Amino acid sequence: MLVVAVTFLALLFSAGLRSAPGVMMLPLELHFGWDRATISLGAAIGILLYGLVGPFAAALMMSIGIRRTMLAGLALMAVSTFASQWMSAPWHYVLSWGVLSGIGSGAVASVLGAAVVNRWFATRQGLVMGLLSASTATGSLVFLPVLAWLSQGGAWKPVALAVSLGCAVLIPLVAFLVPERPEQRGVRRFGEAADTPPPAPLKQAATPWLAIEALRRAARQRVFWLLAGSFFVCGLTTNGLVGTHMIAFCGDHGIAPVAAAGLLSLMGFFDLIGTTASGWLTDRYDPKRLLAVYYGLRGLSLVALPFIDFGGLSLTIFAVFYGLDWIATVPPTVKLANQSFGERDAPIIFGWVLVAHQIGAAAAAFGAGVIRETAGTYAPAFVISGVFAVLASLVFIRGLGQWGRPLTPRAA
Repeated sequence: MLVVAVTFLALLFSAGLRSAPGVMMLPLELHFGWDRATISLGAAIGILLYGLVGPFAAALMMSIGIRRTMLAGLALMAVSTFASQWMSAPWHYVLSWGVLSGIGSGAVASVLGAAVVNRWFATRQGLVMGLLSASTATGSLVFLPVLAWLSQGGAWKPVALAVSLGCAVLIPLVAFLVPERPEQRGVRRFGEAADTPPPAPLKQAATPWLAIEALRRAARQRVFWLLAGSFFVCGLTTNGLVGTHMIAFCGDHGIAPVAAAGLLSLMGFFDLIGTTASGWLTDRYDPKRLLAVYYGLRGLSLVALPFIDFGGLSLTIFAVFYGLDWIATVPPTVKLANQSFGERDAPIIFGWVLVAHQIGAAAAAFGAGVIRETAGTYAPAFVISGVFAVLASLVFIRGLGQWGRPLTPRAA
């Protein structure tokens, strides 16, 4: 389906933008003399806003439409990264790659995938969400080696220009190829019966305030806090840590940036397989049990990483094992949101869950940089994040019977 293909590309380029700071970290350090904690702060702000914008973007998709929200996000990403070529102070980097690109990429993030899936698919939602979620890993697969090659010799401006042009190219594709609803193409949602009644109208106008109202309703349910807490750990153990610092961590062990980017690309390739398979499994098995397995395996791999020899074979094994689980958590998390809050509200609620994800990612992006500056090694950061993932797995195992219970008794 064309709308899925274009959405996949948009998510792919958004992921490429968010992976670029990891490639630019060493060149910016060499060119400007900024310390790693300062550069990590800009990346952390971008990661945080990437998540914080999500629920409001989901509400905008219900009001001004999916296509217009995508266009606004892509335009802001293109402009902010293009303008960064003239930055000369740390606050320029924080503004362009942190604040502005964070807001833009937040409009073209996982909430977009959830909104498209719920609007266009009545069945196979887990599989399609897995495919769209995998696009973030595919973004690393496609972009990181190219961006790392562009950054050879300490160059960073070609990286900014490549990301900007990529986002700009997508704008006309979205404008002309993404319909707002299936009815505009004369079709129903995939798998929807012909006698299915149309969705009930909203009880209130779909404004950004709807995101706040949805959060107030969701916060009364235990399932929301379990999803948000687990996704905090998800962010702590993926893009905030590995996505931002893995190239620099490899550099500490004498591995060139291009080779380290290739390692991340290998993770991306196997995540494309793992997350798509996770979507298929989510359509068939209990998503809570899947999440318990995913977090446990991820945590063990991160705890083990600092103690391997960083040879070619060891890193390849880690990349394959970790890559299969990179963001396999997304399809079961979206399914639990759909089951708990309904398909209309679920994209907004998932947006708030994604906020927790990005808070965790921002904490890892900044915290790992600080740990590296103070301890001289990234090892404690990887061990700590791995322990958190194992704890999240245990919470899922122990709390299976608590899902869906309200935090306060319902009125009779």
